[in-house]
Amino acid sequence: MATWSEHAVKELLLASGIPVPRGVLVTDGDFTSCAALTAPLVLKASGVLHKSDVGGVRLGLDHAGLPAAAAEMGFASYLVEEQAPAGVELIAGLVRDPMAGPVLLFGLGGVWTEVLRDTVLRVCPITEDDARAMVDGLRGSPLLHGHRGTPAVDVSALVKLLLALGGNGGLWERLELGEFELNPVIAGPGGLVAVDARYIEGCAPAPAPRRAGDFTALFEPRRVAVVGASTTRPGFGNMFLGFYKQSGVPVVAVHPTASSIDGVPAVPTLSGVDYALVAVPAARCAEVVRQADGVPYIQVMSGGFGEAGRADLEAELLGAMPPGSRLLGPNCMGVYSPRGRQTFVGGGLGEPGGIALVSQSGGLAGEVVKVGELRGLRFSRVATVGNCADVGPAELLGWLAGDRETTAIGLYLEDPRDGRALFEALRETGKPVALLVGGRTRQGRLAAASHTGGMAGDGRVWRALAEQTGTVLVDSQDDLIGVLSYFQAHAPAADHGTSHSTSADHGAGRRPAGVLVIGPSGGASVLAADAFDRRGLSLPPLPDGALDGLGLGAGSSLANPLEIPVGPRADPSLARRAIEAILPRLPYGDVVAHVNVQSFFTYGSSAEPLHAFARELVQVRGTRLSLVLRNADVAPPGVENELRAIASRLPVYRSMEAAAVAVAAGRSL
Repeated sequence: MATWSEHAVKELLLASGIPVPRGVLVTDGDFTSCAALTAPLVLKASGVLHKSDVGGVRLGLDHAGLPAAAAEMGFASYLVEEQAPAGVELIAGLVRDPMAGPVLLFGLGGVWTEVLRDTVLRVCPITEDDARAMVDGLRGSPLLHGHRGTPAVDVSALVKLLLALGGNGGLWERLELGEFELNPVIAGPGGLVAVDARYIEGCAPAPAPRRAGDFTALFEPRRVAVVGASTTRPGFGNMFLGFYKQSGVPVVAVHPTASSIDGVPAVPTLSGVDYALVAVPAARCAEVVRQADGVPYIQVMSGGFGEAGRADLEAELLGAMPPGSRLLGPNCMGVYSPRGRQTFVGGGLGEPGGIALVSQSGGLAGEVVKVGELRGLRFSRVATVGNCADVGPAELLGWLAGDRETTAIGLYLEDPRDGRALFEALRETGKPVALLVGGRTRQGRLAAASHTGGMAGDGRVWRALAEQTGTVLVDSQDDLIGVLSYFQAHAPAADHGTSHSTSADHGAGRRPAGVLVIGPSGGASVLAADAFDRRGLSLPPLPDGALDGLGLGAGSSLANPLEIPVGPRADPSLARRAIEAILPRLPYGDVVAHVNVQSFFTYGSSAEPLHAFARELVQVRGTRLSLVLRNADVAPPGVENELRAIASRLPVYRSMEAAAVAVAAGRSL
C-alpha cells in the first residue's frame, strides 16, 4: 500500500477546493525558496507518517531559524508552511469500512481526537443535511457555534469540506481507500484550513453483483423436498417433514431406497420441486446440491461451513450450485410464510399479515415469529439467511420493497456480507424498517464471529446507516417485536385491516407532534414521563377546558401524563371519553393509554371490567393509539391474551419503556 507525501495530498486538497496552508517543499537544504511565505512558519519532516512522534515538527519559526531547525531535526527533505491562526481543531477523514464501504468521519481533532473520541460517522455519499447533522451531532458542537464568548466558526465552510470529502463527486469516489485523514483541520470565523493531511492507499474490493431475483417461489413453493430424513435415526430432516405435513404444503422426502418416511412419500432423486431443504452433514452438502438441477431454491440447513472455519466447504458448496438455482444459507433454518404454507417452526401456521423478517439467526427468527404471533404480529415473509453465501439480506430487502403482501420489515443482522448493497437497498425500500444488529459491542462482536463467521462493523457505522436511510435501530429482540407491532398497527401503507389511523387523520400526512399519556397512578405517570423524555418525545400540556364536564376533580392530575381513574369500580368509558374530548382541541400524534392490570385483581374479582376498558379504548379514532398493560404478570393465566385479542387493532406493550421505544420509532413513518 502506497503512502502519499503530505505535500502531494495537499495539492489534491487544493484541487478539490479544500483550503491548505501556503507551503514550499524543500529537498536540497536551501530555504531561500520560502522567502514568499509569511512568518510564523512551520517546519515539517517530509515523507514521515507520524512526525510528532520523532520530533519532526517545529512551530513558530521565522525565516532565519529554518536552517538551524532543519539541521537539528536531521531529515532529508522538509515541508515549510505558513502557521495557521488558532481555532477549533477538528478531524475529518475517509476510511473503507469492511461492512459499509467508504465512510466519512468528523470530530474534534488535534490532541483531543484520541482523548475525547468525539466523532460522528456517515456512509458515503452524504447530503448537505447529513453534513450539517454531523456538525451538530458532536458532543462538542457548542464549541463550533460559539461558547462562553468565543466566536462561532464558519459552519458553512465545514459543510463544504465534508461534502468535498464524502458527497456526490467527492474524494471518496476518486481515492483507493485505505485511509485518508485531515487532522487537525483548524476552523475559525473566517473559514478553515487543513493543517495536516495523510493518505494511505488501499485496494478497492470488486463490487458485488446486484441481483434482483423473484423470490415468490421461495416463500410460496408449489412442492417441497426434504433431503436428510432418516428411516432409522430421526433427525432434523424428519422434524421438517413433520412441520411440512402440518402446514399442508405438498412435500416429498429424498431417500435412495425408502418409499415413504414418516408417512411422507419418498423419491430417490431431487427434482420437480420449487424448494429443497438439505439437512445432511456439511461434507455431503455439495454432493446433494450438485444433483439439484432445475430446483430454483435450495436451503442448506447444515452448519459446519465458514462459521466453523471451513471456508473451503462453503466455497465447494457454491461451486456445486446448478445454473439458475439460488442458495439459502448454509447454516440457516429456512423460510416461514403462512400465505405460502412455508415453515421452519412447529405449532402450525399463524394468520397471514404484512410483517416481513430477514434474519441471520434462525433461532432468533423462530423466537420473533412465535412470540410475535402471541403478541398479535401477523407475518408475510420470514427468511433466515445464515452465512449468506448466496442470497443475502440486501437482495431480499430489495424484493420485499416491491412485495404487495409486505407493509413493514424487520432485520436481524450480524454480518450482512455486502453492507454497501444493504445501505443502498435501505435507501430505496420505501417501507418502514426496524433493524436489530448483533455484535455492536466488543463481546458481541466475538460472539458474532463464532456464530456466522463475520465481525459486525463499528456500532457508529450502524447508527449512521440507520440515520441516513430512515431505518429504526433497536437494541433488543423485545424492542424489535414492539416496533414491528407499532408498524403493523400504524404504518400508512397497512391495508390488512389493522391500521388504526391514516394520513387523512393528520392533515395531508403532516403528523402532529407530541404524545398524550393517560392512565391511573401518579407514580407510574411520572416514570412514564421519564421514559418518553429519554426517547426524545415531548408530552405537551393539555388544552384548557378540554376535560370540562367529565367529572374529573380533586385527586386527579389534569396535566400530561393525565391521571384518571381506571380500575374495577371505575367507569370503563372514561379514558375513551377523555381522549375524544382532548383530540379536537389538540390532535396529539400518539396517545398511550396504560392500565395497572394488578389492581383489577387485587381490588376486584373479575376480568370483565378490564375487558370493558379495552373494548371502549379500541373505539378511539384519529390518532395513533397504543396500550400498556402494566403488571400483567399478576393477572390470572390467559387474561393478558384475552386483552390482546380484544385490543387486536392496537399495539400492546408490557411496560412504558417498551411503548416509548415503539412510539419513538413511529417518527420514521
